[in-house]
Amino acid sequence: MHRPFWTILFFAILGCAESPHYKPFEAVAITVVELDSISVRALEVMPGNVGFAGSNGAFGSLEMSTLTLRTGQLEYGGSLPEFRAVASTSNDFFVLSAGTPALLYKTGDHGEMELVYEEHGPEVFYDAMAFWDDDTGMAVGDAQGGCLSILITRDAGHTWSRTPCEELPEALPGEGAFAASDTNIAIIGESAWVVSNKGRIFYTPDKGGSWEVQETPVRPGSESQGLYSLDFYDRHQGYAIGGDYTHPKGNHANKIATRDGGNTWELRASDNPPGYRSCVQYIPGRGGRDLVAVGFIGISYSSDYGDSWKELSEEGFYSLRFANDSTAIAAGRGRLALLKFK
Repeated sequence: MHRPFWTILFFAILGCAESPHYKPFEAVAITVVELDSISVRALEVMPGNVGFAGSNGAFGSLEMSTLTLRTGQLEYGGSLPEFRAVASTSNDFFVLSAGTPALLYKTGDHGEMELVYEEHGPEVFYDAMAFWDDDTGMAVGDAQGGCLSILITRDAGHTWSRTPCEELPEALPGEGAFAASDTNIAIIGESAWVVSNKGRIFYTPDKGGSWEVQETPVRPGSESQGLYSLDFYDRHQGYAIGGDYTHPKGNHANKIATRDGGNTWELRASDNPPGYRSCVQYIPGRGGRDLVAVGFIGISYSSDYGDSWKELSEEGFYSLRFANDSTAIAAGRGRLALLKFK
């Protein structure tokens, strides 16, 4: 039976619309910018440049077009904080230290960084920070008093307060997050997902107003093993990765994906490379098919929604952020780097 012409044309157009209009990447070119005695795990892409913060109280920015580096240093009580988280709004830049005391700074009215929150205690340890919009942001830290430490600001970062444990799901013993790449939080719209070191995902649909736990198939067997990083491409597609940094080639149950906003998470590429990775990011503009993951032993790339991966480089980095669909900035021990995927 012959199909009508319009039916044939419809399916031809549909087939073209569903075909990818790009080729998978085959390589990455890396241009390194040296940082003297600074280890960086936190990056934030901003208009024209990338903000960062790291060890020895260091923070700064890298201009992407010229790779011009600007750095500063913050001191508190005669010591230099270890910064593991950064964030920005259209008006301010924020840096947050990891251990006690937790120190959260924002850009002041006169261009200097000003301390807007501090917290002391033996269990204090903050891992990541992100903003929904110019007014509302959050930081996440290890459990204290039976729940994760969740800081919320609703006044553009001028004041921050911890969410009471009565308003949060109960934490597992030793639950927290890995402060390895400042990618424990993913935000889409008013929703946010937070990945924990115990293989669980904490989810809020309303800018931190309410919280629930999403279970995953990951069951860490040691303190160094678990999920380290997650990212969402849109409201439905998300991916998380981790492993065990003490056994970086181990790849059993260290990658999971969701296609329903985290209601269900499934293992991907289990018992297949890559092993331990501390950061995973979707490549923008590629429909959620393409991801890049970095760790201190290499850069890995997937062009099939994270179902399979290939290694593009043995260069090691802790964290990575994309500026566009082929350019990223990576951070590691003693260096930043411009990455061009091709």
